[in-house]
Amino acid sequence: MSEVSRADKLNYVKSKIGEYLDFPKKGIVFRDIFGALTDGKACVYLRDLLVEHIRTTHPDVELIVGLDSRGFLFNLLLATELGVGCAPIRKKGKLAGDVVSVEYKLEYGSDTFELQRTAIKPGQKVVIVDDLLATGGSLLAASALVRKLDGVVLESLVVIELLGLDGRKRLDCEVHSLIQY
Repeated sequence: MSEVSRADKLNYVKSKIGEYLDFPKKGIVFRDIFGALTDGKACVYLRDLLVEHIRTTHPDVELIVGLDSRGFLFNLLLATELGVGCAPIRKKGKLAGDVVSVEYKLEYGSDTFELQRTAIKPGQKVVIVDDLLATGGSLLAASALVRKLDGVVLESLVVIELLGLDGRKRLDCEVHSLIQY
């Protein structure tokens, strides 16, 4: 059986991403990762693409950090495939123990992310993973949390990037997205 190309894997995954007009409000086109995650082949291809990217660009990664909540779909999977640890960044009040916090701006208001103080060792090399890069606020807050614990942010890795929102420009680290709209 022949090997499936990277481009074919990407195209297959992209074909399974749902598109919902006027959700969550009028004028928005919602890109839904769950359409791809309910397809077994798309899941395998998505795993392959993410793992290949990290192995190629950051073979020295030591920890995969996933953002609340869709980032959790990927951080354990990637950490297991790469033989490294993983940690969650959660919304305020969801983690036990001693935590560090960062407040970040939303379209209307603000929110707070937290990370357990023991999750990252000083100098530890981290890749942050999430499903989507939109305005960049949550990924910027995640980078700040990692750095508060003296971790080294190698990259923010996302499945989908919404180019029209310019979130990448707000970030203070390298960014890689598999699919752009």
